[in-house]
Amino acid sequence: MSVIRDTATAARARRALLRLTGGSRARAEAEAEAARHGSETIQAGSSSFAAAARLFDAETRRSTVMLYAWCRHCDDVIDGQELGHGQRASRREDSLRRLAELEALTWRACAGQPCQHVAFDGLAEVVRRHAIPTSLPLEHLSGFRMDVEETRYETLADTLLYCYRVAGVVGLMMARVMGARDPAVLDRACDLGLAFQLTNIARDIVEDACVGRIYVPLQWLHTAGIPAHEVAEPRHRAALAQVAARVVAAADPYYASALSGIAALPVRSAWSVATARGVYREIGRKVHQRGAQAWDTRTRTSGAEKAWLVARGMAVALAARALPARPRAAGLWQRPQVG
Repeated sequence: MSVIRDTATAARARRALLRLTGGSRARAEAEAEAARHGSETIQAGSSSFAAAARLFDAETRRSTVMLYAWCRHCDDVIDGQELGHGQRASRREDSLRRLAELEALTWRACAGQPCQHVAFDGLAEVVRRHAIPTSLPLEHLSGFRMDVEETRYETLADTLLYCYRVAGVVGLMMARVMGARDPAVLDRACDLGLAFQLTNIARDIVEDACVGRIYVPLQWLHTAGIPAHEVAEPRHRAALAQVAARVVAAADPYYASALSGIAALPVRSAWSVATARGVYREIGRKVHQRGAQAWDTRTRTSGAEKAWLVARGMAVALAARALPARPRAAGLWQRPQVG
């Protein structure tokens, strides 16, 4: 009788071991595929972020590209585009359905459940590895809900709430990937996300307006004499350049605030973040400099400029460490305390 029990127990143990090793092997394969997909996505989707991501150590870079791939996938699904290109308007009902699918898959990924989708497999690993609160990916999706529901942005504060959800939250998640947990450092990471998104808004005003999206404060358009439904009209370019200049200027204090957060990061992470900060700040400077011609072609930095900004990024990262710690400037938009 004991032999039968021992044999049955051994059989159960072997089956459990097979399930465990098989599950571990399947998860490892899914994670490896998610990392490969993330690397390909960031290279194709954003040369600016790809250049900065190469500066991370291998483990941080792996999580970074997977997080980017999930963000890029969600953005593409909502906008009906591919790798950030070909944005087009779609029916609200279709967009709401797609958003609900993204939310359901995100919940599953954050709960560690299989999603059968490479972008969400990557998110699942990032969330698990870095203890990212589920509230942060879901808050990111709430930014896309603002797009779907055609939210209007009357004031800069309204625009900054949108910037927080679509970019500031990504800064919070990225800071956690880099090991940051101090709320003060997380504030600065959020500030950098806000600055990035304000730069994007200035660069893409006309492209966004062509699909019915206006992110610049409507009060600013009114002051400039530009009807919201005419933002994309060429006759308003000179006035629009003044509005864009205000958006670029609004980003500056957030870029400045981010420096203190950079100082708290590991050296290679600080180098990468300082480089991304330099690249995006340069894009904003170019939008301002080009004036009414800012939307004739997409504003970007050249390969040579990126190379110089990579070198400069290391100098900025090291210099930030030597600066005395300063409190966050009064009057900056304050993130909700959710992570």
